[in-house]
Amino acid sequence: MSDGAGGTPSRQALFVGIGCFVLWGAMPLLFIALGRMGASPWEIVGQRALWSAPWAGLLVLLARQGGHVRQAFARPGTVAWLALSAALIASGWGVFVWAVNNGHNLEASLGYYLNPLLNMAVGAAIFRERMNRFGVAAVALATVGVALQTVALGRLPMISLFLALTFLGYGLIRKKLAVEAQAGLFIECLLIAVPGVAYVIWLAHAGGGVFGRSLGPSLLMATVGPATVIPLALFAWIARRLPLSTIGFMQFIGPTMGFFIGLSLGETLPPLGIVAFAFIWAGAAMFGLGAWRTARRIQRPA
Repeated sequence: MSDGAGGTPSRQALFVGIGCFVLWGAMPLLFIALGRMGASPWEIVGQRALWSAPWAGLLVLLARQGGHVRQAFARPGTVAWLALSAALIASGWGVFVWAVNNGHNLEASLGYYLNPLLNMAVGAAIFRERMNRFGVAAVALATVGVALQTVALGRLPMISLFLALTFLGYGLIRKKLAVEAQAGLFIECLLIAVPGVAYVIWLAHAGGGVFGRSLGPSLLMATVGPATVIPLALFAWIARRLPLSTIGFMQFIGPTMGFFIGLSLGETLPPLGIVAFAFIWAGAAMFGLGAWRTARRIQRPA
């Protein structure tokens, strides 16, 4: 099997992608635990930026991509695009951490349900990836679901839309930018770490923050580094090896986990909200059926 973006996805890339989104789906549990220890969303984001850079640097060393980092820094245009992707991912971090610590897990999960559908539409419109009738039906069902959720909330689901659009932009940049996965991720983390370190230093000087008070919370806070970098590295790797439509289908894993985390924490949905999610799940099922049928057609000649 080919693992180029336009060919049949390789089995290895598919398994890596599934693992990536399972890790992302479990991420709210870490942020909620830190929030219950007293950490503010901004402290979590600042520490996340601080601890991500060394872990991303370790990945560069393991992948022996130090030369790729130097080459990227030698191209100002590449650094500018990576700065934009870093800004997108950091803003998504902030909104997501705030949402899961303020009882908006369900709305955050809706955002990551939207992102795969945007991936399908953009993949068809920009990269000319074929979207069959099942894909069209999936997008249509999910669009109805979002409209119903807007009515149920009485407002636009701004958290959902922000998360979906920022992650879509990040994926598009990383798909087209000619930078190796670990090298690009390391540069992004370095760029994010600058304001992150500044905020952490200011917070410590002001006598606030959870980090440093006791061993347990400090160690748990330090885990935000690998918990952030590992899924991002996996995503950057699969973004250049899988079609956007395939990535879009796998991205339903994370929000489904987030949805049930929200329900387990006592968040509720009005009846219309339940109907809205039913439409979105129907869209995911429709796309899955289309992907299964496509895979069977590919395998039959072989």
